[in-house]
Amino acid sequence: MSAGSFAERCGIHDGAREQALQRFEKEIESRRLDLVRFAWCDLHGVTRGKTLTAQAAVQAMRQGLGMVGTLMLKDSSDRTAFRVFERGGTDQLPGFAGASNVMLLADPASLRALPWSEGSGWVRAQPFFPDGRAVEIDTRRVLERALERLAARGWGLRCGLEVEFHIYRIDDDAAQRDPQRADWPGLPPEVSLVHPGYNLLTEGWFDMAEEPLRIVQRTAQALGLPLCSLEIELGPSQVEAVFDATDALTAADNMVLFRNGVKQALRRAGYHATFMCRPPFPNIMSSGWHLHQSLVDAATGANLFRREQPAAGGDARDARQVLSDLGAQWLAGLLAHARGMAVFCTPTANGYGRFRPNALAPQSVLWGRDNRGAMLRLVGQCGDPGTRLENRIGEPAANPYLYLASQIHAGLDGIERKLQPPPATEAPYASGGELLPTSLGEALQALQDDNGLGTAFGPAFIDYLVQVKRSELQRFDQAEDKDAFQRREYFSRI
Repeated sequence: MSAGSFAERCGIHDGAREQALQRFEKEIESRRLDLVRFAWCDLHGVTRGKTLTAQAAVQAMRQGLGMVGTLMLKDSSDRTAFRVFERGGTDQLPGFAGASNVMLLADPASLRALPWSEGSGWVRAQPFFPDGRAVEIDTRRVLERALERLAARGWGLRCGLEVEFHIYRIDDDAAQRDPQRADWPGLPPEVSLVHPGYNLLTEGWFDMAEEPLRIVQRTAQALGLPLCSLEIELGPSQVEAVFDATDALTAADNMVLFRNGVKQALRRAGYHATFMCRPPFPNIMSSGWHLHQSLVDAATGANLFRREQPAAGGDARDARQVLSDLGAQWLAGLLAHARGMAVFCTPTANGYGRFRPNALAPQSVLWGRDNRGAMLRLVGQCGDPGTRLENRIGEPAANPYLYLASQIHAGLDGIERKLQPPPATEAPYASGGELLPTSLGEALQALQDDNGLGTAFGPAFIDYLVQVKRSELQRFDQAEDKDAFQRREYFSRI
């Protein structure tokens, strides 16, 4: 090992990483990669970083790579939400004053050859301060800390992803390329549909959209992602990708890689993919990100939500007719913190238009047995090893690390307090239930009012997140043309 390297000072370089780094060097040579992208996932789920030559990439694995720290403080328009050049402007975030550097260190085992860019490699990186301390507001580290809480009990979380999004054909991108019309943020391209919609799962519409969907398929599989299916959704140009279940950290990493990768691959082929919940066109259907989850025994992989026999004395609406006692408590925790977790699951001002009656999206804080109108859908039967909960609150633009971390902290609180869920709903859009937030501002306030999540995530992280999101919200509220705001801020970039 290289004595005194930055990676060693950060406490992450050991014998196993040294072996991975040696494999990294050999793979760069064997795959003839001459550029390597060091990518970091920002607060908004967008990958950023720097591209290095192959020789420089090997050195950066040991010594780190400088990145301006304000990239961690940006709102969704790329404006810095903290006054980094003013005295006291970053007192709540020590280490970020003056737009100082953080250092990226990448995982050599994460190397991928990008299928759409010949000779380009990709590695996943995380930030450290120059003195070797971990940057705790990094969202991947937030999920790692949450998973440590599970690991201390001998548990893990298994997650499956169902991701809806929209693909459009680019008709004209002149506005994006015209220097006279450059703006902050810029205009999206002019687009047309790849299928007309309103004919769910229709084979003919799949055939119409097969060209871009083949790009999605080949990109995902070349990146090693566990893609199961590609489907035609109800809305015009709307599609869905479904993935096999994995451990939670892998699932979050896969979502970051999938979302950013398919956007790039499709763009090169003349298509615009957007993970914006509600694209700025009439008669669209909202996109959701449905997160399947089950608690597992870390040693054996056994599903801890599975129940062999129904609990005595209950009826069909009792969660313990299907879920274990642990599973029922986890479910109750998700319900108890539903409003507080909303901003982690639906982080954009655009996404709250999805929570409406009879839209196959949740409206109220409810759970149901195989009910797609409820916020939480219980899937499975007694003895079923696939028994799980599906959270339907998420939008596809969510930061995966924060979405999953919120599930862990909420679920564990339910277990620690031995909470019990109410009976299952049979009418998820009936009046009288506790409503989910209907705006970003309401969701931010709900998070600030949720003491349990505040303690679990830490007050410093909550304050940081709220300040960044309020910067976005303020500009949204002040925008005279809300559709124009969303076209530039969300449709062109997410």
